[in-house]
Amino acid sequence: MKLLHVDSSILNANSVSRQLSAEVVAEWRRNHPGTEVQYLDLAQETPNHFSADAMGVKTGEQAISDAQRRENEVSERLVNQFLAADVVVMGAPLYNFSIPSQLKAWIDRLAQPGRTFKYTEKGPEGLAGGKTVIVVSSRGGIYSTSEAGQAAEHQESYLKVIFGFFGITDVRFVRAEGIAMGDTPKANALAAARNDIRIVTVCAANQDQASLAA
Repeated sequence: MKLLHVDSSILNANSVSRQLSAEVVAEWRRNHPGTEVQYLDLAQETPNHFSADAMGVKTGEQAISDAQRRENEVSERLVNQFLAADVVVMGAPLYNFSIPSQLKAWIDRLAQPGRTFKYTEKGPEGLAGGKTVIVVSSRGGIYSTSEAGQAAEHQESYLKVIFGFFGITDVRFVRAEGIAMGDTPKANALAAARNDIRIVTVCAANQDQASLAA
């Protein structure tokens, strides 16, 4: 089994999402000995934002520039790494009501017709199904308990949509929110998140065992 561990926070050792995503990976490996883990730190290895050069090879242009070739190599490396993974564990903090721009840049490189999705007469069809995606969502405030908060966040909602577009139906969330609201709310958020970690890794482990027995 191959697991891709992706972090995107800019806060390094002070990051809650990094701390919790590492705990998810450790718990997953405890339940799945022998799992092969690859690590991608998007704060350190940020792909360029999607551009005309990144699109050049995909549009079938006859003359390919060096810049287009370099950008295509980045896209291919990232999408191949993603497609090879059985499990993706992703640290995704909430920045200004959405995800970090470096995480969006990575997703833009994954969204390739013929690789992660295709269009048909009946509409789009995802091509990257069969994976488990575990998103570690960290938030300074609380957004999940009110209609206003749910309308304001474009973090979990966006990730559900894009991974669903890729054909991935098993998307699980570990949520720590209210971490900037004081010591007690932060402690409560971490405790709730660690409970989520136990749930999502055990559920995924049980599903994996069931599929092997089928």
